[in-house]
Amino acid sequence: IMLRSQFEEELDKLHNQFYAMGNEVLGQINKTVRAFITHDRELAKEIIEADAKINEFELKLEQKSLEIIALQQPVSGDLRAVITVLKATSDLERMGDHAASIAEATIRMKGEVRIPTVEAEINKMGRQVRQLVESVLDLYLHKGDSDTAYDIAAKDELINQYFDDIRELTTEEIKKEPDTIITGRDYFQVISYLERIGDYAKNICEWVVYLNTGKITEL
Repeated sequence: IMLRSQFEEELDKLHNQFYAMGNEVLGQINKTVRAFITHDRELAKEIIEADAKINEFELKLEQKSLEIIALQQPVSGDLRAVITVLKATSDLERMGDHAASIAEATIRMKGEVRIPTVEAEINKMGRQVRQLVESVLDLYLHKGDSDTAYDIAAKDELINQYFDDIRELTTEEIKKEPDTIITGRDYFQVISYLERIGDYAKNICEWVVYLNTGKITEL
């Protein structure tokens, strides 16, 4: 069995790796919305390639977590700390996947008629998603309390609101301009990826509550 100080050192390393992975994902979300709005297919390709790095992060973090569990046999709060990283890591990895999917939509939309009013709203939704992910990483890094976790998770509602509003706006625009139906389909996909990223960010809030209380909650 490892010494206490050794365990804490290992856990610190795990947290640092998690935070590095989180920043990578945050960068991907930032870039993917920008690429989509500016129709930058080169940037979109970079995002898709960079997704492999996030998947590698996840593997390393997973191995490290399982190693700590096997070698240290941590209990109660210590075990929760390791499980939290393990679970939150998998949420981050999925966010990265969705960012890459938005990049794929960016590449696919070559030559389609665009709807600027809708894209302006998608841009705002993207900003909201990025702020949520940033708050969640901050909460995690500073070992935030459950109340803060609840407050941050509640902000996901704003993202859901954007989702509904943009879907409505897009539908209206398609009625006016039937040629934009294919574009509309891509918009629907992109906003559903952004909405999913919000859900995964909210999951991490749930893991923070679990870390603090030992209870698994639905926020």
